[in-house]
Amino acid sequence: MTHKGCNIALIVIILLVGTLQSPAQNVYKFTERIDSVLTVKYFNVDIDTNYVIRPSTKWTLKGRLNVSGAIIKTEGQKNGNHYESELKADYKSTLSVGVSYLGLTVNISFNPAKLLGKYRDFELFIQSYKPRIGFDISYQDAHNFQGWYKVGNAHYEIITNNDMFKLRTLNANIYYVFNNRRFSYPAALVHNYIQRRSAGSFIIAVSGQGQHGNVKSDTTNTDFKMTNIGIGAGYGYNYVPANGWLFHLSALPTFIVYSNTSITFDNTGIPLKYLFPEVIITARGAIVKQIGRNKFAGFSMVYYFTNIGDKSHLYIDNQKWLARIYFGFRL
Repeated sequence: MTHKGCNIALIVIILLVGTLQSPAQNVYKFTERIDSVLTVKYFNVDIDTNYVIRPSTKWTLKGRLNVSGAIIKTEGQKNGNHYESELKADYKSTLSVGVSYLGLTVNISFNPAKLLGKYRDFELFIQSYKPRIGFDISYQDAHNFQGWYKVGNAHYEIITNNDMFKLRTLNANIYYVFNNRRFSYPAALVHNYIQRRSAGSFIIAVSGQGQHGNVKSDTTNTDFKMTNIGIGAGYGYNYVPANGWLFHLSALPTFIVYSNTSITFDNTGIPLKYLFPEVIITARGAIVKQIGRNKFAGFSMVYYFTNIGDKSHLYIDNQKWLARIYFGFRL
């Protein structure tokens, strides 16, 4: 091959190698640019670093055990007799694994009892805890309850099946934190911040609850629907007693300003009188322990409570909770 031929062959090889490398280089540059943008956004936050900091690492891996439950209670008068009832939905337990990169999170969870066919209800939790504005939403479609019913001196045990009692419940809470530069909800609940010193904040909130229930048996058919919206304010506090520890507690009572309720018992309407104060309360609690430099473990809980009605006629209170035990580490 001539010298000129060698030069042409060399140029062709260089062009071919460049062509093969170009897509890989483009992908690398693109991901590097995305990483740079996310990094700047992740660490460039308006916080008082004497109280709250971002973890210095980009990756967080976390495993969780989640357990949830629900209770509905009634009390009132029927045909001159006082009655009470309490029903608890089947507990739901799930295992989940989550991976976060610069605040972007993917979670995978499964319910062993659901896979074995022992849990037939449906639940969904959506949560977004930000320093200033955040929310959580809980939805449950429950068909399996256990409890009791009492009329006068007569007491009855109740175990429902899929046809007897159906209850669909939606709870939602949206909050705004005033002292968000020093008090961190995420540090207590999602762990993409770290609370260094104790701080608290006043919080305003809007809460909502929607519920539709139906009870059918050989002798009765009861159907009720309710929609409640509440507005209020509360307080949250992150207590740091020692380096690596965090105790969180917050309560957001909201007073019901809109209520639309429809209850029928054997095709007969039942009056539901307003009795102040009717409230929707969202409470949150957490314990977080930093283990070593990049590990953490803890416990958290979200609790919803709603009461409406008058015990001299018909009173209903709903309770819904979600508890989590978790362990994670940062990379």
